[in-house]
Amino acid sequence: MLRFIQENRLIPNRQKLVVAVSGGADSVCLLHILSGFRKELGTRLHVAHLNHQLRGAASEADAAYVAELAESLKVPATIEARDVRGYCAQHHLSLEEAAREVRYAFLAGVAEKVGAGRVAVGHTADDQVETVLMHLLRGSGTRGLRGLMSTSRWLPSGTTIIRPLLVLSREETAAYCREHRLSPRLDASNLGTEPMRNRLRLQLLPQLKSYNPRVTEALLRTARLAADDLAFIEKEAARIRGKIAQRQGDTIVLNKKALLTLPPALKRHLLRAAIEELLGNLKDIEARHIEEIMEALDKPAGKAIVLPDGLTFTIEYERYLLGSDSSAISPFPPLGAEAELKIPGRTILPGWEIEAVITDPANIKTKATDSFTAHLDFEKAGKKLTVRRRRPGDCFQPLGMGQPKKLGEFMIDARIPQGWRPHIPIVSSPGQLVWVVGWRIDERVRVTKNTKKVLRLQFKRVLRHSIPKGVS
Repeated sequence: MLRFIQENRLIPNRQKLVVAVSGGADSVCLLHILSGFRKELGTRLHVAHLNHQLRGAASEADAAYVAELAESLKVPATIEARDVRGYCAQHHLSLEEAAREVRYAFLAGVAEKVGAGRVAVGHTADDQVETVLMHLLRGSGTRGLRGLMSTSRWLPSGTTIIRPLLVLSREETAAYCREHRLSPRLDASNLGTEPMRNRLRLQLLPQLKSYNPRVTEALLRTARLAADDLAFIEKEAARIRGKIAQRQGDTIVLNKKALLTLPPALKRHLLRAAIEELLGNLKDIEARHIEEIMEALDKPAGKAIVLPDGLTFTIEYERYLLGSDSSAISPFPPLGAEAELKIPGRTILPGWEIEAVITDPANIKTKATDSFTAHLDFEKAGKKLTVRRRRPGDCFQPLGMGQPKKLGEFMIDARIPQGWRPHIPIVSSPGQLVWVVGWRIDERVRVTKNTKKVLRLQFKRVLRHSIPKGVS
């Protein structure tokens, strides 16, 4: 175990370490070994024990045992109790999930309080086997098959968790305790067939050993190979991530063309990493969610995949959006109620300043230099113009076309991202649409040689919000 700690640099020199001790053989073995290696590791220890209040007097006895053990080893200890059942009911979790969240939150709190950089937990090689098998049954990908890592982070606190016992089996930790005349506590709940992990340990693994007596070695080997493969994928993904994904607020934008050229393994990893960045963890994200996105990558723009925790993966023409509200990154501000334009004059709307000028055609020497300025035939457009959002059934005759077209179809053909469409200002007269701002005026209000008066409309953003390239 000492060699494993040193090779994997689990305990930086002179850094205080919190040791999670339940009172069972694994954690007692962990504490006893670390206590004996304090000088070699250059570390100071602090014991943390949480009474989950799930087994009555037995839980109280566990806490008393850990306190006595820590005192005998001259290691300071923090021993507290939490209402796990109450937390379970409040957050609608399984008892196992609730206990885990409460326990790790407690450990993170102890680490912060005592100034420890890391927390050591007593997961063994047997826990690794059970974890890999559980992930396999649930259909996990490479990440799940990697199982437990020697070092990981508990989010949202960011506490570093280390697992020095991954090189030892439960049989070895029990033998160690017997050899050193330690008397670890026995948790009777580990003997039942609930939760799932217990059924794997007590029922499935014995059956698998009847097919392959060395199935545990096979599963551990699978975990090592998966970890090696995943390390390479992670390195490659980190190298190209900046070219593929950019975060804008609470949305991650993925370059569609660049992502589609990647091998499937890198696609999956980048998608999973983007989801984890937004949610903080992948607790509710299963392999099937990632595969659902993978199958949709080449689907037409407009398709959306609903994910857990309010996330949506949206397909646009040149990019993919991952977030809770893809419209949040629209360059157009949300539109309010329909508003009448002051012609001539200046109209102020939320996010916009609109200037209307009536002039002679001779004064219009050049065409509009940007997509937010339009020149219209004043008599055809009329003086009673309003600005509004699009409505079902809207039609107009785009400049250069001989027939009217549904506004929705025009937006699709113009490859306007779906999340932008409700925010695009529509200039309308009582009889027709005259301008889809940022894109096209109506053919019927264009300036011709017979035009007597020109209405120049100019939309200006009044908030700091840039219009991306490609809007025309």
